[in-house]
Amino acid sequence: MRHYDYLIVGAGLYGGVFAREATDAGKRCLVIDRRNHIGGNIHCEEVEGIQVHRYGAHIFHTSDRQVWEYVNRFAEFNHFVNSPVAVYKDELYNLPFNMNTFSKLWNVRTPAEAQAEIARQIEELHIGEPKNLEEQALKLAGRDVYEKLVKGYTEKQWGRPCTELPAFIIRRLPLRFTYDNNYFSDRWQGIPMEGYDAIAQKLLEGSDVLLETDYFPFIQEHPGIADRILFTGMIDEFFGFRLGHLEYRTVTFETEVLDEPNYQGSAVVNYTDREVPYTRIIEHKHFVFGTQPKTVISREYPKAWEPGMEPYYPVNDAKNQALYQKYLALAAARPEVRFGGRLGHYRYYDMDKVIRAALDDARAELK
Repeated sequence: MRHYDYLIVGAGLYGGVFAREATDAGKRCLVIDRRNHIGGNIHCEEVEGIQVHRYGAHIFHTSDRQVWEYVNRFAEFNHFVNSPVAVYKDELYNLPFNMNTFSKLWNVRTPAEAQAEIARQIEELHIGEPKNLEEQALKLAGRDVYEKLVKGYTEKQWGRPCTELPAFIIRRLPLRFTYDNNYFSDRWQGIPMEGYDAIAQKLLEGSDVLLETDYFPFIQEHPGIADRILFTGMIDEFFGFRLGHLEYRTVTFETEVLDEPNYQGSAVVNYTDREVPYTRIIEHKHFVFGTQPKTVISREYPKAWEPGMEPYYPVNDAKNQALYQKYLALAAARPEVRFGGRLGHYRYYDMDKVIRAALDDARAELK
């Protein structure tokens, strides 16, 4: 095989942006990925003429003008606004927590009435310094919001009672005292009209790409293939898990084609009752205002991660952060390798933050 300036491990958003920047700087890049597709977790596949978000809903939003202008080089975005709803038993509520939510909960009309009810509930609880997530959420929003819209969903997401979760997981709850169902407060948001794979393809133009290629046997066969390595996989796996496994939560998806044009009337519906086993249902066609005669839905089931499963959400508690710092110390002894992305940085990223991190890292690397 030819020699490259960069071997980029992972064809996801971080690896793609880095490859684009390096290629534009005149570098030769080889991008490899274990999966049989590019795009990482933003990958979409077409089903019944509908772009299905294979790894869960990805709604692009940002307040970073430079990132917004950058991503618009590779795709045209629609005007989708994320306005999810929540189902608790037989009740339906708007998200984020706003005046529509509070009006449904307490039959109030004004912000002052809603604020007074929340303050009353918080005062009745007499919570000092929160000792766990439950107390933190109760102190922020009161009993009704917590019990109907936070408790069950959070326990499903993390697989543990809220009383056993650290308070820092919920540093704040977005209580909005306006009748506005826009979940994000960022200036720009939308969905790429042609799907996310179109962005991934343009990011990787000019790079050589090998799919269904595992880094570890590949690098044994081609040890000197590149001057530098960008590794976007799990940092602990890179070092053979020699210090132990970092922890994650994972998600399984149950996707179904339905012979009807509209199943739930919203792209995202959260299920906050603990007894419902999934956290939400995605109806993919609503991301792009689809009018197809059929629809495709995906139910999301959070579960405990075990080695061999797809890692989704880093468990950023004190124990795992301490372990990650030890792996960073090992990484410092490998100056020819740069770690990046959600798994390399052991950090949950929104898409715009992935792009920002990749741009900053690439520009630091290539200057």
